[in-house]
Amino acid sequence: MVNRRRITAALVGLLVLVLAGWLVKENVGDSSSSAPATPSSSAPAGASGVAAKLPGGDSGLPVKPLSGLPSQARDTWKLIEAGGPYPYPRNDNVVFENREKVLPRKQSGYYHEFTVTTPKSPDRGPRRLVTGQAKELFYTDDHYASFVVVDPNR
Repeated sequence: MVNRRRITAALVGLLVLVLAGWLVKENVGDSSSSAPATPSSSAPAGASGVAAKLPGGDSGLPVKPLSGLPSQARDTWKLIEAGGPYPYPRNDNVVFENREKVLPRKQSGYYHEFTVTTPKSPDRGPRRLVTGQAKELFYTDDHYASFVVVDPNR
């Protein structure tokens, strides 16, 4: 009988801890959107000033150099700088609506998306570069579930 009570108490305690952890995570997640952005762990040490000056660097998203992305992303960036032509003219340089709300919220038409080709993919694949009107550059390799800020000068 004593063992059952101990097991029950342990399970109730574990449930309380899990629930408390979830509540803390939810509250911290909500308050972090209003907190100032901190340098990302993807940015090199001592580069916090660089990330803050990088367009989009204040978004709180990780920062990656363009040279650290797949070569197809660099090819797409060259096409963006040249103004095209794009491999998917009906789908490239179109308004990105940010429905997932992963990028900073802006007015409709602020962002535009471009396909980053995925080798061996039968379609456009999940990779995109997204540009913002203030010269921001973002990259996703999981079809908008997550983004990184891209530093095109590195």
